[in-house]
Parts: sequence; C-alpha cells; structure tokens
Amino acid sequence: MDTLKDVPEFFETQLDESLAARTESLGSFRELGPPDLCHVTKANAKPGVKEVGSYHYVSGVDASSSATLAAYLNSLTYALEDNHAWFTKSSAWRIRSGVYCCFNAFSRVDVRVEVKIPGGVESYIVDLRGEKHDATSDIWQETYISALLRSILYSDDVNYRLAGFRKLDPIPNVEAEAHFLEAAEQLFFKGWQLGSDPEIQVATVVSNHLTAGIMKYFSENFRYERALMFLNSLLLYHKDPEVASLLAQSYIGMDEEIKAVKKLYEALKKNPMSYALLHVQADFLLSKGKTDYALKLAKQAVNCAPSEFVTWAKLTEVYIELRDYESALLTLNSCPMFTYNERDMHRMPSPAKTHLPIKQDIINAGLLEEDNGRDNEADVALLRLPAPSLRGTFAKAYSLLTSLVAKIGWDELLKCRSSVFVMEEEYRMQKAAEEERKIQNTVIDLPPSPQEQENNTDVVANANANDVNDSKDSSQSVPAITISRDSTVDGSEDTKEKNVENTHEGDRETTNGREVKDDDINEKENSNLNAVDERSLDSENMEEVNLDDEKSNSNNKTKTAPVIEFKGPKLEKPLQAANEEKNDNQSIHDEQSKDVSTKKDYSFSFNNKRLCERWLDNLFMVLYEDLRVYTVWRSEVSHYKAHHMSYRKTGTEWEILGDLAARLHHKDDAKEAYQRCLEHKFSAKAWLRLLEFYADEGDVHRALSAVVKLTVYHERWYHEIVYPTAIAHNLNKLIRSEGLSKVRYNLISMNLSPSVDKLVTRYLDFAKTFKIPGSNF
Repeated sequence: MDTLKDVPEFFETQLDESLAARTESLGSFRELGPPDLCHVTKANAKPGVKEVGSYHYVSGVDASSSATLAAYLNSLTYALEDNHAWFTKSSAWRIRSGVYCCFNAFSRVDVRVEVKIPGGVESYIVDLRGEKHDATSDIWQETYISALLRSILYSDDVNYRLAGFRKLDPIPNVEAEAHFLEAAEQLFFKGWQLGSDPEIQVATVVSNHLTAGIMKYFSENFRYERALMFLNSLLLYHKDPEVASLLAQSYIGMDEEIKAVKKLYEALKKNPMSYALLHVQADFLLSKGKTDYALKLAKQAVNCAPSEFVTWAKLTEVYIELRDYESALLTLNSCPMFTYNERDMHRMPSPAKTHLPIKQDIINAGLLEEDNGRDNEADVALLRLPAPSLRGTFAKAYSLLTSLVAKIGWDELLKCRSSVFVMEEEYRMQKAAEEERKIQNTVIDLPPSPQEQENNTDVVANANANDVNDSKDSSQSVPAITISRDSTVDGSEDTKEKNVENTHEGDRETTNGREVKDDDINEKENSNLNAVDERSLDSENMEEVNLDDEKSNSNNKTKTAPVIEFKGPKLEKPLQAANEEKNDNQSIHDEQSKDVSTKKDYSFSFNNKRLCERWLDNLFMVLYEDLRVYTVWRSEVSHYKAHHMSYRKTGTEWEILGDLAARLHHKDDAKEAYQRCLEHKFSAKAWLRLLEFYADEGDVHRALSAVVKLTVYHERWYHEIVYPTAIAHNLNKLIRSEGLSKVRYNLISMNLSPSVDKLVTRYLDFAKTFKIPGSNF
C-alpha cells in the first residue's frame, strides 16, 4: 500500500505540485501564515512504477531546529501501511524523501527542511520571490514562535479548519513550556510585527498576536501566577509601562485587585495616553459597579485612540451599562469599521486521491454516529440568516446591538433609533421641501418673453412680487439642516456630553477629519454624501434584507416552510434610516403632493439628529431578521404545547435555532435547541455549546458526557491536541470549582472502553502535570 497508517493524505496529480503552489502563495499571506505542510515522495521497489507524491497539513510540531522537523518526517516512515501478502517479505512502497514547510510570520519567509532517505538533511528558507537562502539561528527562533502561536490561537478557530489537518500538542510538558517562554522573552518587543486581532487597527507592544497567545495560554487554564512570573521576570514594565495592562489582568485573575490597581496607577502616571491601560481599569470599575468612573475612562480612551474600533466599542458598552441607550447608539454609529482579513490558507490543486483513515480504536469504541440525510436538511429561511456570516468589527458591533435589544426590547430600540437618527421618511420630506423651494426660485429667475413684456408687464410684475414674498415665507418655514457626525470626544466634560448626545450646533461639524457646513446641504443633492470611513466600505458587501416588498411576501406565503407560515405576534419592521447614498430623485414627485405642514414637522426634528451609517442600518435589518425568526419559533412552540402537539424540526434546524437564541442572549432557549438537535443527529457544535453551559452550571456528569463525545470526534479527525482547546478550557473550569478528584471519579463511573478512557484521561493528566488550580484536591 502507498498510504500512511492513521495519517491523512492528499495524493498529487503531478509530483511536487503542492510545494510549487505553496511557493506561489507566499506573497498572499498577511497574518500568522498557513498551517505547516508536510510533503513526502514514495517510491516503489518494482521497476517502471512512477513515484507518488502526497501531503498533509499539520500543527504542533516542534519547529525550533531542523533536527526536530526531520524527526517528524522520519516518524512517517514507520507509519507506512504494511498490508503485504503473507508470502512477501515487505511492502513494495517506501518513503524516498520528505519536505517540511513552516511559515515564519516575523520575517515573512517559508522555512523548509528536506530529508532524503537514505541521505542527509538540508534546511533553507524560501522568500516571497521563491529564492533560496540559508536559515540562521534567529530565523529558527522566529519560526518556532510562529508555529506555536498558530497552534495556540487557531486551535478551535472555525475559520482555520481544513480537511486532513493533523493537530498535535504544541506544548506537551513543562520543559516545552519553559522553552516557549524563553523564546517569547527574546521576541516580546517584536510581537507587533505579527499583526493583531481584526478589531485592532494598529498592533502595539501589548496588542498583538504574541501577547494574545501568551495570555490565552495562561488564562484558559487559570495559571495567572505563571504569567505574572513571566512578565515580572523580564522587567518589561520598566521598558514599556503599557505592559502593566497585562500585569493588571494577571493580578485580577489571581484576585490580587489592590496590586492591580497600584500597578495601573503607576503606569498611567508614566503613560496616560495608553488606551490599553484605560480599558483594563474601566473593566475593573464596571465589575465593581462604578459606571460613572468607567465612563470617564472610556471617553479618555477614545480621545487617546479615536481611530481604533475597540475604544468606541468599549464606550458603547459603558453607555449600555449606564442605561443611556441613545448615547450608546450614537457611539456605536461612530465606530470605525475595518475590512476583515481571512485566515491565511493554501490554494492547492485538486488532489488525485484523498486518504482519510479512521483509527481502529475509534471504530471499536462504537461512539461514532452516522448522520441521517434527512436531519441535514433545513428550511431555506433559516439557512439564509445573514448574522452568522458577520466577521471582525461587524460581528462585534452586532453583538453590542443584540445586547441593547436584550436589555430594552425591540420596540424601545426602534424608538431610540428614530429619536437619534434621521429616518428615510424625514429625509424624503425634507428633500421634497427643498425641491419645491428650488422650483419656486427658478420661476422667479426666468426672464419674460418679449410678447409678455409688451402685453402683460403689470401682471408679471405683480406675479413676481407675490412669488418673491411666497419664496421668502417658504424659505423661512423650512430651517436649514444641522447634522453632527463627530468621531472624537472633546477634552472637556461638557463638550463630551454634547458630542455624544448630538446637541451641539454650529457653523461647522467635523466627521473623521472632514467638515460639513449648513450651506452645503443643497450641493449634497448632486454629490456623494457618504462620510463612512474608507475602512467601512466593505460593509456594502453585506447581505441586505429586502423587507419592503409586501406583495412578494404575500404571494410566497403558501410556498414557505411552516416556521414562516405560522402567524405569531407581529414584529414591527424597522423603518429605513436615511443614509447619504440615497437617490435624490427617488419618490420626490410623490412626496411633493403631501401636506406642507407635515414637511415642517419633519424638518423641525432634524436639528438634533444624525445620519445613520449604512453598515449600522444593515445591522438593524440583520437583527430584525433574527428577531422575526426567533419570535415565530417561540410562538409556534407555545402554540403546539397549548394544543398538546409535538413540535418537529430537523437536526440542522434545531442547531441553527440554538445559534440564533445564543446570539440573542436567550440561554435557556439555546440550551433546549441544542439538546433537541442531538436527539436527531451528531453535532460537534451543539455538544461544544452544551459543554460550555454544563461547565458554567457545575454539572460534572453531563459535562463529561459531552467531553467524551467531542474527544472521540476530534480524534477521528486527527485533532490530537490536548491544550489549548475548548474542551480543556471547560474541563479546567470544572477542576477549578469541583476539584480534580471529583472529576476523575465521575469519569471512572462512566465505565468507558479502555481506548476512550485513555483519550479523555489526557486532559486530567495535563491538569495534574501543569498544576491547574483545583488539581490538588
């Protein structure tokens, strides 16, 4: 056989085509890079048989030197399946050579180790132009950290999943952890070169992938003492006071709040313009209920970094806690939005053959569940919900919007929206009034014909005089529009409140560095009024929900699925907010026929309102779709229960409804939906969400049942990593609260098969080895 035992493989159509495709893609990598690529070439002992090339993706391999990577390649020679006949001596296939590729995210090069069997080991780097260079010791250190950060940060990332992706333990023991921290110490102040999370525009010393990986590694197993030792041992605080934000987080995690406050106080005296320090202090004050003080800090953070999304998002959170929902909406509208960069992935040619073996122990355990084809079907209305496709800053902004609606309800949210933003109807009425005034001014300026001058001089003069008077009255009855769209918070306290409440009036208003004058309103009819930051233009690609076509909805009622047919309580549609990309000619003639007094009322309300950003208007429509489907679902459930009827959905539909309820912060409904989903089919997502619920509730037995199911599923798909994973994080919660002994005894009482018990016990052994809180009792 030419396949590897228990290792996924993709066979090439042409030899080395995967290596060539990776070399061509090097210039497109923007983040931490793609998974490591392992390529092997197999030769047959029989003459005339062509060599075969295959590859697989892998993470967690020690990339600190060429020797460790060569050792992994050498281990694959023992994994070659040996299914020869009884009368033959050995397998006809053998591995002739192998290449291991690992991307260096610091220097943006690909480090490769080539092993020839028999023969030697050669290591080199390939730059973005495809040229080869020698690998230095500094390059190896950067490559080692890059590989570890990919394993830590992307261990459970749904956007970083590939078929045939083998995940190994990046830090299997205490010695490996010490090696990791030693290398991280050397590269700590170069971490900004790696980039940062999508919500952060500019990476800093404390806001980058390296610090995020370090804090995730220690926080998810609650070992804040070890993180504190690492940060203090480097004396990083003396080199950069902003590092105190990481120290304070560690102190708070250890319940050493007084030390955290002192450290923040000292750091803010040295660097008062650090929004990272201000955010840690604001979070601490929010946890203590001191929202007024947290508000001042959040405003100061916006002043320090007005172009960062996280500062505006934090200010929005504080306003929500203060129950100042109008200010929260206005602040959310001012958030700068960034284009989401997808994870770095390969673009490989289609493989000639795919080999995805299942381990024999997993098959013997009998825990793998086959999905019924019917349960993978779902209503189109559920599949087309736009919210799950949101990423980056748009996902975070939507989360803030759902927090608002969870606190005040949909109707109250619509009232807040209409009170702070210019609605489309108001915008049209104002435009109609201005158009009418223009027409009147045009009639006044038209010169009379020669015949009219001779015959009707007096009549025309009187008419012009009357028109002038009407024009003056009309111009006085329609006040000029004053629109404020500030994106910064002033230094003084009074000015801050005015900006957030949008009550400041003046001759000029500033929007992200651009000025809007009252006299420019007429000119805006023929110009692009969209003042959205260029980084937010990606929001135009968001799916827009058409909610206005009532005829289409009425015609399709009989064709839709039962979840849409059911007539539950009516949910009010959100009126379209006016945004600056409107077509000025749209509906102008229809609006001119309306009563002039109505136009005056609309125009009067403009003075204290802002224009809603288009991306936020789209998010309101996305939220409406979520709430509409959720309302119909809960109404159907109540209706069926009242009539003692069983309510039926497919497994996939229950999974989508669980995600929907979780997005809208309805925990009990989400839990019920995930449980109903598992009655119909196996769903790793549903099991993981339930594991989080059970761990928070302290339900050890049910949590362990979820751990068993997920562990077997991950082992089947080559996820051999123990930590950091979502499974380990939730188990660590239970160990911290209930103790390791109780968790272990509950696992023994489940009477698992030896192979499955061995897989689950790895998590408990990890807790004991690294001395997780709770492992001593």
